Amino acid sequence: MTANESHLAEKGRLRPPNLGLFLAEGRGVFELNATLLMAPALLTAPRGDGHPVLVLPGLLASDVSTLILRRYLDLLGFSTHPWGFGRNTGGVYSMRDKLGKLLASVHAATGRKVSLVGWSLGGIYARDLALRMPDMVRYVVTLGTPFAGDITATNAKRVYEMVSGETIEEADMKDIQSLAGDLPVPTSSLFTRADGIVNWRTCLVRENDTAENIEISLASHIGIGVNAAALWAVADRLAQREGEFHPFDRSGPFALAYARPEKVGA
Repeated sequence: MTANESHLAEKGRLRPPNLGLFLAEGRGVFELNATLLMAPALLTAPRGDGHPVLVLPGLLASDVSTLILRRYLDLLGFSTHPWGFGRNTGGVYSMRDKLGKLLASVHAATGRKVSLVGWSLGGIYARDLALRMPDMVRYVVTLGTPFAGDITATNAKRVYEMVSGETIEEADMKDIQSLAGDLPVPTSSLFTRADGIVNWRTCLVRENDTAENIEISLASHIGIGVNAAALWAVADRLAQREGEFHPFDRSGPFALAYARPEKVGA
C-alpha cells in the first residue's frame, strides 16, 4: 500500500456514483434547455463590477463547454477569460506552469485580482492556483469538483490517468492535503448529490467564515455548469465586493433548487 493509499484509507473509502446516476447524466441536455427558457430570470442576478473571471473547463472539455457560463457572466458586467488551451486532458502537475502564467497575464493586463471558476477538474486547477498565487486571486468557485476525502471515488479516474499520464496515487501527499484544506481566499463549492461522475462528498469544502458549500438539487455533473440555479449562484458569489464574504442567500427565483444549509453535507 502506498502512502497515498494509506491516507485515503484513513479518510474512509468512498464508492464512485452508481450506474444509475452515471447513465442519468444525459439529463444535462434538459438542464441546458431549461436554462435558455429561464434567461429573463437569470438576468436579474446581482451585477458584476467588471473584475476579471478566469473560467476553467472540466476533463476532456474545452472553452466551448463554458461558453454559456462566460457569456452569462459577461452580460452581468463581469469580464470573463477562457483558458485557451483547447481540450482539457490534464493533469494537475503538467498544467501548473501554464495556468500560473495565464493567471499572471490576466492579473497584469487588468491590474485587478482574478476570480477563478472551475468546473470539475477545472476546480482542482482553481484551488491549486489560489494556494500558490493567493495575491492574484479574488474568489474561487468550483462546480462538481472532487478535492476532499477519497478523491479516487470517481467514474472518471481511469480516463484522467490515461489522458494525463498522472495518477492520483502518485500525487504529492502535501498537495492532496492542501487542496482539501482551507484556501487563503473566499470560496464556494457547488455540488449535487445526483452527480453521476464524482462522489458528491468529495466536493465538500470545510466550511468557515470564508468557505461554503452550495447544493444544487437534481443537477447533473455534466450539466451543473449550464444549470440555471448554479449559474445564478456563481454570479451571486462573484458579485460580492472584493475582500468581503457573506453566506449565500438561498432565496430568489431559484430558491427551490438550493438545499437548506443544515442539510448540506448531512
